[in-house]
Amino acid sequence: MGKLEGRVTLVTGSSRGIGRAVAIAMAREGSDIAVNYFKHENKAKDVRGAIEDLGRRCIAIGADVALADGVSRLMKAVEGELGHIDILVNNAGIASHKSIEEITEEDWDRVLQVNLKSAFLTTQLALPGMRSRRWGRIINISSVAAQIGGIVGPHYASSKAGLIGLTHFYASSLAKEGITVNTLAPGPVETDMAAGLPLLTPDLVPIGRFGTAEEIAAAAVAIACNGYITGQTINVNGGRYMS
Repeated sequence: MGKLEGRVTLVTGSSRGIGRAVAIAMAREGSDIAVNYFKHENKAKDVRGAIEDLGRRCIAIGADVALADGVSRLMKAVEGELGHIDILVNNAGIASHKSIEEITEEDWDRVLQVNLKSAFLTTQLALPGMRSRRWGRIINISSVAAQIGGIVGPHYASSKAGLIGLTHFYASSLAKEGITVNTLAPGPVETDMAAGLPLLTPDLVPIGRFGTAEEIAAAAVAIACNGYITGQTINVNGGRYMS
């Protein structure tokens, strides 16, 4: 029996990349899974199939988690089909390289909505059930860019830094209620997102390679299985930032 047997996990932005790997890893540990996607329905269905092959229940739900209406619909669907959410992984994110001169207000707003506001919206709706059961795990997927600035742009770095602040507030507020809140801050990882950033190269990483989505997922599972880790930023970055 897995350590997460009987739990329900929602992973936002989980049709591909880190989200996909986290969803499958949580399922291997016994959790039922809600896969969330925005555009990639077929890929989300593939993830659902892989999870069902592991013998776990899984649903795939399309919703824009940057919008309150989308999050509300997503949460109702998860709770209606799988039950209350025990583990929330806020992974949804976007990145497009913008220089200081190029970035617009529209760029800023959309990145902050998807990368940061979505985590607030989902957390607020997941918390009542977690608090009533006095058990919950919230994992926010940030980035090494929050710590060193990175190469994507100020909008991306700010959105990812905001997740760390969000984590600190919720963790300190909920510590006595059986709910842990932590951040994962990956370095460059082999994903479609990284492939779209040509300035991101393995020579930036001290160990000389990008990480894998599975390496990030393993850290997420470890956090979900541990009730004594809270308020932390776990750096899985190949030495890109050493704290």
